[in-house]
Amino acid sequence: FENKRIAIMSYWISIAQILGVAVLVLVAVIGAILLAWYLGFPRTREKERSDPSALGLPFEQLRIRSVANKQLFAWFLPHERATQTVVVMHGWGANVELMLPLAAPLYQKGLNVLLFDARNHGSSDGHGYSSMVRFAEDLHHALTWLRSHRPHQSERIAIMGHSVGAAASILEVSQRQDVQALVAISSFAHPQELMTRYWQRLHLPNWLIHYLHIYIQWMIKHRFADMAPVVRIRSVRCPVLLIHGTADEAIPIDDTRAIFQTAQAAGRDVTLCEIPDAGHASVEKIETHSDVLSQFLTRAGFRIHAQ
Repeated sequence: FENKRIAIMSYWISIAQILGVAVLVLVAVIGAILLAWYLGFPRTREKERSDPSALGLPFEQLRIRSVANKQLFAWFLPHERATQTVVVMHGWGANVELMLPLAAPLYQKGLNVLLFDARNHGSSDGHGYSSMVRFAEDLHHALTWLRSHRPHQSERIAIMGHSVGAAASILEVSQRQDVQALVAISSFAHPQELMTRYWQRLHLPNWLIHYLHIYIQWMIKHRFADMAPVVRIRSVRCPVLLIHGTADEAIPIDDTRAIFQTAQAAGRDVTLCEIPDAGHASVEKIETHSDVLSQFLTRAGFRIHAQ
């Protein structure tokens, strides 16, 4: 009897040890994933190597105060006597320099242009993790700076955002009435769907993905359903131009099509421009459709110079 009792105890001790190791491994994996998210999901920082003068553009280099007194690196391209400004926001891991190919045509059309680096990007200050909500916060402070420091050059404001910058632009514009036009390039439709696709590429199980999303929403203090572009677009009152490449492998074009359909159903003033064979960062292909952008901005009340 004693030997049998010892054998049973040994069996359960072995089971407990196995479970203990499994739990430790699971905790370590989850901890590593959460740490990776906190540090940037994944975040890269590429600082500017040149400035607008390389393209023959006049500019002012600025520092704009954002959340927690963090400073945003920015360039303001003032066009002679222009009273209308386009604010350009980059995507994940990018910076103001990478957006210059989009800013230059806007300047050449007779508009002022304000470009800035989000926190943790380019030459702006670091601030913990990055998120779509933090991009929107930085955009909010850039618009506040523009209104207060360049009032005569911002009688009309348009916003152009790319990727997560586009999604953040939709979120910010949906909460204000002082923006006259919005251009969203390669936006995702829903952050939960975006991140699910990312986690699935890492072969994470669905149950783990579920709890990761709960944690992330707790960390950023916003529900995905409340900030999703496909939801927020219903509250955008100004004209919207949605642009997406048909060859985008980072964010499928169906995401922008879903935003477009939702906006149409809500009776919003929305235009969809699909660019054949353009990838997620195919700026040069977007430039070839500048006539679409000009027509859109003109219809939104902006004065565009003929080129």
